[in-house]
Amino acid sequence: MKTPQLKTLGPIGLAFLAAALFGVATPASKVLLDNFPPFQLGGILYLGAALAVSPLVLRPGLKAPWHLGRKSGLCLLGSLTFGGILAPIFMLFGLQYASGGSVSMWLGLEGSATALFAFFFFREHLGWKAWVGIVLALISSIILGWAEGASGFHAAVLVLLACVCWGLDNNLSSIIDAATPAQVTFWKGLTAGAINLAIGLNLAPFAGSIETTAAGIAIGACAYGLSLVFYLIAEQQLGAARGQMIFASSTFVGLALSALLLHEGISPLQWAALALFVVALWLILHDKHEHEHEHEPMEHIHRHRHDDGHHDHEHADGTTGEGIEHEHWHRHEAKTHSHPHVSDLHHRH
Repeated sequence: MKTPQLKTLGPIGLAFLAAALFGVATPASKVLLDNFPPFQLGGILYLGAALAVSPLVLRPGLKAPWHLGRKSGLCLLGSLTFGGILAPIFMLFGLQYASGGSVSMWLGLEGSATALFAFFFFREHLGWKAWVGIVLALISSIILGWAEGASGFHAAVLVLLACVCWGLDNNLSSIIDAATPAQVTFWKGLTAGAINLAIGLNLAPFAGSIETTAAGIAIGACAYGLSLVFYLIAEQQLGAARGQMIFASSTFVGLALSALLLHEGISPLQWAALALFVVALWLILHDKHEHEHEHEPMEHIHRHRHDDGHHDHEHADGTTGEGIEHEHWHRHEAKTHSHPHVSDLHHRH
């Protein structure tokens, strides 16, 4: 299955692009909460995500989630539950109690939650630079909690729960190798959107107009659909922890848009939190390690190049696809070598 050829963007560029798109979601959702209760809005946003990627996946060959194999199927189920249903609802409820700018910044805790899950449960290596970055991100979020006062701490707890759910989701989705990022986004958006909207309609009548519903779908298409596809491509090459720390730059976008669109001022404490996030991001981008390691034989699908030292297979037409990013099912033979690396799909040790 082919996906758009983003030739000029590597995984880091894709992660930043995903962050920019997702950064729009928080201030925009803050406005839409005047028209929709959280469950209804969460459903609309994720259905918009499914709609955005449907042209990429609604064709012969699309596998149902239960046909992806045990590992990828269970990971997708967990991703749907934690990242598609629970996390956005916690975030939207928290958004009712605090400013869009601070909620945008609190979402940076997702990077810390992702890193902790990655290290303790998903075999990702994190060096001292990464751990210092995690601590700085936590300190910056605590600073924002003080800035919002008592109601802000209630919101912070809800956003923290959302970040924990998204942190688990990020790690689960990073090891799904039997489906493309577009397919994962489609099933996640369709399932989570339908469930959240059904719950919302059961709790209250549909309150939105055609205009606000269309706006919610459009925001979901960009901030949850395209953003998630770009993020998953990047995450599979960078690892969940590093990919998410780059994605945390979405907080900058959300904070800036909250100031511009919602007329929320940026306080000195928020500027201090931004500075800490910048330092944390620099540290995580410079955290790599090198040692001799062994690759076991495996088969999967993901976006790759043939000049990265791990993909030396030939295509059916006899070509190797040298220097061009592409996506197809392929097999890796056993290999032992040494090079600087991060915890991507091929390095879980």
